[in-house]
Amino acid sequence: MIAITLPDGSQRQFPGPVTVADVAQSIGAGLARAALGGRVTRGEQSQLVDTSHLIEQDSQLALITGKDPEGLELIRHSTAHLLAYAVKALFPDAQVTIGPVIENGFFYDFSYKRPFTLEDLAAIEKKMAELVKKDDPVTREEWKRDDAVAYFKGIGEHYKAEIIGAIPGNETISLYREGDFIDLCRGPHVPNTGKLKVFKLMKLAGAYWRGDSNNEMLQRIYGTAWANKDDQDAHLHMLEEAERRDHRKIGRELDLFHFQEEGPGLIFWHPKGWAIWQQVEQYMRNVYRDNGYQEVKAPQILDLSLWKKTGHWDNYRENMFTTESENRTYGLKPMNCPGHVQIFNSSLHSYRDLPLRYGEFGQCHRNEPSGSLHGMMRVRGFTQDDGHIFCTEAQMQDECANYTALLQKVYADFGFTEILYKVATRPEKRIGSDEVWDKAETALMESLRRTGCDFEVSPGEGAFYGPKVEYTLKDAIGRHWQCGTIQVDFSMPQRLGAEFVDAHDQRIAPVMLHRAILGSFERFIGMLIENHAGALPAWLAPIQAVVCCISESTAEYATEITQSLKKQGFRVESDCRGEKITYKIREHSVQKVPYILVVGEKERQAGAVAVRSRGGLDLGVMPVEQFTSLLNEDVALRRNSGLPAPQAA
Repeated sequence: MIAITLPDGSQRQFPGPVTVADVAQSIGAGLARAALGGRVTRGEQSQLVDTSHLIEQDSQLALITGKDPEGLELIRHSTAHLLAYAVKALFPDAQVTIGPVIENGFFYDFSYKRPFTLEDLAAIEKKMAELVKKDDPVTREEWKRDDAVAYFKGIGEHYKAEIIGAIPGNETISLYREGDFIDLCRGPHVPNTGKLKVFKLMKLAGAYWRGDSNNEMLQRIYGTAWANKDDQDAHLHMLEEAERRDHRKIGRELDLFHFQEEGPGLIFWHPKGWAIWQQVEQYMRNVYRDNGYQEVKAPQILDLSLWKKTGHWDNYRENMFTTESENRTYGLKPMNCPGHVQIFNSSLHSYRDLPLRYGEFGQCHRNEPSGSLHGMMRVRGFTQDDGHIFCTEAQMQDECANYTALLQKVYADFGFTEILYKVATRPEKRIGSDEVWDKAETALMESLRRTGCDFEVSPGEGAFYGPKVEYTLKDAIGRHWQCGTIQVDFSMPQRLGAEFVDAHDQRIAPVMLHRAILGSFERFIGMLIENHAGALPAWLAPIQAVVCCISESTAEYATEITQSLKKQGFRVESDCRGEKITYKIREHSVQKVPYILVVGEKERQAGAVAVRSRGGLDLGVMPVEQFTSLLNEDVALRRNSGLPAPQAA
């Protein structure tokens, strides 16, 4: 007898080996139809398997359906193969290469004699739907490696043969067959193509074979797949909304910044965009001041010998820009930490001086691949709100906990209240002993527990010098952005000779906490633009109000109000052009200005303004002093709605 234990603790007995599908059928026909795969666990070993997988020993089994995250991954993985099946049916000469699951979907790369077109994409999607209706079983086969290589070479699939040939040893190779299409894959897959009813092909792109520009440019087809149509519709709506909010599009429309070929991955800030930057920087400067940070500034370039000491040259050199002068090689800094250690080292510190907190708006450069550059979200030149805390081991947990609380407040001020927390632990390529890593990882996890934060662990994703907490924000349309971080580092202070004198007059190395709340200013401002769809709240908006005169006779009054508000520190402009007032209001509404003040003869005589807030809300006529109070309150409270609170009559 074989005992199968289900997630609720119940057991089912079978007289001999049993498939996952048989177990599902024994529970109910509905579950048998819904099952896409299973997770089989024996002892400490757990494996995601097909429904055809034969269980031959007592095991725990969790049946996977489309409602489970693993089920969604099975659907997407299998839909990638369905895509390749359809391409081969329509374009027999195309060669298939690789087709992995990605966030919210999948892609597959193909080699073909001509570029695919949007018409081809529509035809492929139609063919996929036809194959779904055929409901072909998806079956696993195991082949000897050499036989698989010979087979794929024989049908002209040279890329697939190359992939299999690179697999070490003479392992058995798993292939999956659906209809007359067969593909290399470890699996698992859904039991039949009929399970793949909800999908859409999204776009075409190019990709070099194995990511090497010396190789052939392949054609990549992206798609999305879901367990039900409602989820896919919601995703497609989110994509439409994301396109509408794209910071690059809004940046052009609102005249905030631009990019050009002569500066790849670098931003040309226009006056209005730089005004946003200044508000963010001044806000963060106040955060530094109010939380015990001393602002510093370190050099942009440092001798290569320093980068070798820190370990960056061995672990990060492919991302660094270098320059030479007088037979010396310098590294353009990709991060600020080594410079801050040099400032710490410039004088001897006592334990009484710690924790010592340095903050810098540090400009960094990283040699990101050109294909990965993406507007403000991924650039080569960027500025961090970078900070480093030098502390004792005993202070480490308090500093980490206090930092998380501070970060939560900052994000709330910018309009982000949902935060996800991940602890990234030791990577395979790292410096420092396991004992040191144990201390650092424990400190980070305990600091999050102390602040009441639920967190996930991301094994192996820490920096080479220490583990880190990654703080991920959820924006207005449900997207996630990894933003802030704090990293515990025992190694760099030792490598660079940082020391303090402890209570026993011994010189020991401090613990160094690397932290950034916003991360890259460029990326964070891009996030703000997209989160608010360009309609930034008044405290951040580059122009907080525009004073529009109805006629030439009130132009001087409009200018007086503008100058008065400017003297009070507000960012205000006047519009005294000879255009109709309706035209002016429409134009400044399109520019997403928080407040439009209209002045005519009646307002001039009353010393008042007619106030319209963004969104077309008419706040009525009010004295200039009342509007000033309104705008002051908006800025002081950092209202993030972009609309003022209701005002008393």
